[in-house]
Amino acid sequence: MFCREYIEFIKKNYPKGTRIRLEHMEDPFAPVPAGTEGVVDSVDDAGLIHMQWDNGRTLSLIPCEDKFTVISK
Repeated sequence: MFCREYIEFIKKNYPKGTRIRLEHMEDPFAPVPAGTEGVVDSVDDAGLIHMQWDNGRTLSLIPCEDKFTVISK
């Protein structure tokens, strides 16, 4: 999906505990609603940002596809 350097960039910039607000998710089947907030649980070796959303969902973010804002680290 992403090159190794970009994945390392994602891991560095979105460490566990980073608070994020979702602006838009590209998932066509069951997206997390825009405006939902949550915290980063981890970033995997494919570059996906695994989330624990405040509404209980755990759907991951895909950088460059999903739009989100960091609230705090």
